[in-house]
Amino acid sequence: MPASPADRETPPVCARWTAASPWPADRPPFAIILGCSDSRVPAELVFDQSLGDLFVIRVAGNIVAPSQVGSIEFAAERFGTPLVVVLGHSQCGAVCATLEELERPANSRSPNLSSIVDRIRPAVEPLLDTGHDRDRDELIARAVHANIRKATDQLRHGSAILERLIRERRLLVAGAHYSLETGLVEFLDGA
Repeated sequence: MPASPADRETPPVCARWTAASPWPADRPPFAIILGCSDSRVPAELVFDQSLGDLFVIRVAGNIVAPSQVGSIEFAAERFGTPLVVVLGHSQCGAVCATLEELERPANSRSPNLSSIVDRIRPAVEPLLDTGHDRDRDELIARAVHANIRKATDQLRHGSAILERLIRERRLLVAGAHYSLETGLVEFLDGA
């Protein structure tokens, strides 16, 4: 009588995935990408990389929240991945939603959307007092850059594990901006 599925020995999920993978198990991802969930910005295509080359975390507005930090800690420690890139992009909807909320607060908004807007708000709120708000495109571009810089700063200073890896020179956190208009990535100074 054949063994039932419950009676068969199966390797752990990670072992099954590794065994089925066309990439060597000893070749970990070389970069962690914290990017926006916008479907126009798939990190593997933006950086012309294959599956397995990048550890990708996608969330609206490339925000830093505990689950994203935990994912980055996991990849940096488990795989020894030495680079984190916070990848923002032009015309980010989450950043635009935050600016709209600051300019005209909504009476009713999903608490889940509020959690995203509230994480972006500290990065972009100061820009409304600089006079750049007269040119909407410039304001959005500055807000996207400010959000990238804020996220990189949070990663550098918001996790004891990441701080230790940075101090030991085993991890670098950088900010980058992807232009939907040109398809180019610009790494930001100081981010």
